[in-house]
Amino acid sequence: MDTPRQVSRASLAIAAFSTIVEWYDFTLYLYLTTVLARVFYGDYEGSVAMALLVFAVGYLMRPVGAACFGYVGDRFGRRRMMLWSMALMTFTMLATALLPTSLQIGGAAAWWLLALRLVMAFAVGGEYTGVVAYLTEGSASERRGLIASLAAASSEVGALLASAAAALTVWLLPQAEVDAWGWRLPFVAGALMALVIWIARSHMDESPDFERQQREDTVPSAPAKHVLTKQFPAVLRTFAISALGSVTYYVGITYVPSYLATTTGLSESDSLGISTLAAIVVIAVTPLLGWASDHLGRRPILVALAAIGVILPILAFWTMASAENGIIVIVGVMLLAVLGGGVSAVAASATAEQFTGEGRVTGLAFGVTAATAVFGGLALWLSELWGASTGNPLAPGMLMAIVAVVAAPIIATMPETAARQLRKTEG
Repeated sequence: MDTPRQVSRASLAIAAFSTIVEWYDFTLYLYLTTVLARVFYGDYEGSVAMALLVFAVGYLMRPVGAACFGYVGDRFGRRRMMLWSMALMTFTMLATALLPTSLQIGGAAAWWLLALRLVMAFAVGGEYTGVVAYLTEGSASERRGLIASLAAASSEVGALLASAAAALTVWLLPQAEVDAWGWRLPFVAGALMALVIWIARSHMDESPDFERQQREDTVPSAPAKHVLTKQFPAVLRTFAISALGSVTYYVGITYVPSYLATTTGLSESDSLGISTLAAIVVIAVTPLLGWASDHLGRRPILVALAAIGVILPILAFWTMASAENGIIVIVGVMLLAVLGGGVSAVAASATAEQFTGEGRVTGLAFGVTAATAVFGGLALWLSELWGASTGNPLAPGMLMAIVAVVAAPIIATMPETAARQLRKTEG
């Protein structure tokens, strides 16, 4: 039996921290939702919901992209997969920055925005799952939780940068200039960062597990068939873990700026400022929970977080909606950030460990991105729609609680994978 090789520290660092760009690019849209709604849909009551619907529809492309890039990763290597996805993201970010607005070409602008969101979601579908698989396969078994959580932490750095870029844009420029041209600047910055990461990735090592498959001639010729016929229970477990992670992250963290601006009456700049603080909290919490999962196990921490997710979101959104004191609003946002960051930290390694090396990226594509499409993209739109149609400010928290109730029993029965050697073959 081969002793698993670890990739170089430089390769691990490039993989872990390259998710900064992925989540900067993708979450920037959310942090600029109210601005983009005005620019592409007009300044009317339902424009924010329309902008969120575009994000949700675009999110449906994530599973498609994940399946396509997963095939590349499982057949031709993790490194090639990550190079191709980053190249596509670079192009899409630059194209978004150059889009004409509704004032320039009318309703066609909204359709062009939708088209580019579909391309971006397709590209991002191959990003996070590939990085998590790479980090899991390239790190020591006793440190997989910590190392894989760095991808989630780096994602939060990207989200922090996106929040900060959006906040600085609306703080430093009058609204008329933001709507006219200022909104383009953060997208240009994202395209430049993506290009730098693509160059860095071209010098990465290949995953040792994929090299092992090549030596042993076990690279699956049909990764999707392999996963669905031999590892389908792992797909279901991964879906449940990712459903909890997606709803706590997207509804509990990235939706908050729009929620605060439309429900509590806070200004766009104040809402984005609070979200920036939340991103800092998540960055601090994520590696700590990843480290803890290496010592306490993935399952007990995820079960505890699911139990907290049944109660905390409702209390937090009630606090944000009813509190007149800004400090109390900040506390509610911070508590949601701890919950979302904690689940993301442990889920990174826990999902990858459910699969064998053969078909791992495709398995993650089916489980992680399918759950993210439903409980990430659509959940944002449903939260906005539910709250607007019923006038219930607790709707987002209630949606999060429902997902936690359903996911908890599945997570509680999954096998413990912390510190165990990754499985090579099924059975």
